[in-house]
Amino acid sequence: MSPLFWILTLPAMLLALYAQYKVRSTFEKYARVPNMHGISGLQAAQILMRNEGLEHLRVNQIPGELTDFYNPADKSINLSQGSVRPSVAALAIVAHELGHALQDRQGYFWLRARASIVGIAQIGSNLGVMLFFIGMLLGALQNSFAWNLALAGVVLFAGAVAFTLITLPVEFNASSRAREMLMRNGLVARQEMEGVSAMLNAAALTYVAAAAQAVSQLLYFVLLLFGARRQE
Repeated sequence: MSPLFWILTLPAMLLALYAQYKVRSTFEKYARVPNMHGISGLQAAQILMRNEGLEHLRVNQIPGELTDFYNPADKSINLSQGSVRPSVAALAIVAHELGHALQDRQGYFWLRARASIVGIAQIGSNLGVMLFFIGMLLGALQNSFAWNLALAGVVLFAGAVAFTLITLPVEFNASSRAREMLMRNGLVARQEMEGVSAMLNAAALTYVAAAAQAVSQLLYFVLLLFGARRQE
């Protein structure tokens, strides 16, 4: 862990810590604020699914808080325990996941692009890092095999970085759809939209932080591999 590593990655690490704090504190704040209709997240999901042509979806309840996700494989939205309470936070989270369902139904380009590289991203985030460090330990600057091994690791890891970057427009668009759905269906008052937006913005920050971490780590790998070789 050279000084270069900390220079490149520390800001992104701090942003990630702040993002986690922000999403947690925002959720805790608005989970205590009842929505104007007094409906639970599950009821809101049923209303939106009926009105937005998403009645084909399955709704599952899963443990935890902020663990919600949409699964395009089985067309289900999976809502955590914290998202089924009658709160402003629940409305934001449920609508966001249904925003992903709308993306899926409409064939949203960035959602399809992200799905197409899931396998590459999973391999790159694990195998890529491992190959890079094995190559460096074998002496990538003096050995062509080790160099190619480390380079292959960088390329694979770049696939994982691409996944985090493509995730950004997917998440931002889902949040935009969430706001529109809630207003269109009259589930939030204008004063409640402040809380909804705060929740969605805090969640979006976590994805920005994840992308920043991935990019900074990739930049470190590239500079370590190519920068050191230029000095030889």
